[in-house]
Amino acid sequence: MKFSFTSLVSAIALGATLAVAPLASMAQTARAVTPSPDGIVVYNAQHVSLTKAWADAFSRETGIKVTMRNGSDTELGNQIVQEGASSPADVFLTENSPAIALVDTAGLFAPLNPATLSEVPDSFRPAHGRWVGIAARSTIFVYNKAKLTPAQLPKSMLDLAGPSWKGRWAASPSGADFQAIVSALLELKGEAATLAWLKAMKENAIRYKGNSTVLKAVNAGQVEGGIIYHYYRFGDQAKTGENSNSTELHYFRNQDPGAFVSISGGGVLASSKHQPEAQAFVKWIAGKGGQEILKTGDSYEYAVGVGAQSNPKLVPLAELQAPRVEPSKLNSKKVTDLMTQVGLL
Repeated sequence: MKFSFTSLVSAIALGATLAVAPLASMAQTARAVTPSPDGIVVYNAQHVSLTKAWADAFSRETGIKVTMRNGSDTELGNQIVQEGASSPADVFLTENSPAIALVDTAGLFAPLNPATLSEVPDSFRPAHGRWVGIAARSTIFVYNKAKLTPAQLPKSMLDLAGPSWKGRWAASPSGADFQAIVSALLELKGEAATLAWLKAMKENAIRYKGNSTVLKAVNAGQVEGGIIYHYYRFGDQAKTGENSNSTELHYFRNQDPGAFVSISGGGVLASSKHQPEAQAFVKWIAGKGGQEILKTGDSYEYAVGVGAQSNPKLVPLAELQAPRVEPSKLNSKKVTDLMTQVGLL
């Protein structure tokens, strides 16, 4: 059912105005806001097809135009930091949380409205409330069924540092996905343990560019297994399965670093000149409309909203036994420094 932008933002306009200009009068705050004809600009590091589905549905319901500028987590996060208060972006969406934590650390986000924060459980957003989780993905070990049996699988991601795994597993160290996993390892186990694991990875792992390439290599038997995110295999299986039919997924569970669930984030830039529209967009994605697209669409990412259900083909989030990691503490700069130090980048 369609409704006006005024009805959508009337509940959030008060919170947005108080957060940005607490001295404004109540009459001025409650005044109806007309959407800017220019709409909002979203710097998007999430998958383009997913974000397009979000933006199209949001625009249909609200009449607010959404212009996407697509890029990678690292690229767009650094760009926003460089642009600072002059950034044309109204909203930043990421695949993984280290990039959004980078922008947050630079002090470039406006506080999100309480109504937006209430859409998502505490475990999928930072405590400070300047950005919120919008989707999630699980770390997994994908393996070739002809080369490994379940009994031969590593019990922990840390086991892949052992000499017996030399030349037998793969990853994409240059990607933001893998770097987010290492960020979680750093937060969970500390710098010394992370550095030791990365040094062993340098010796043991076969390096590819991109999770899809890792999946294809495992499927073809070029390597026995690899560290990727879960949805790459689910997406391929939903199509032809030609790059995944020889594989299976292994979930580490047991709060292992290899059971890390990475959070995709969304935040509103403090410099945005379209605060009510930008706040409404993030709230919509985190709320029922955006989370339903995760359930019914073909992204195969996890829904994270309160009471939201994920695609029924996925292993339920509660069964992943993921370690608890504060997303705002994930440090992409420290990780890339460590990976460069050992020669992985």
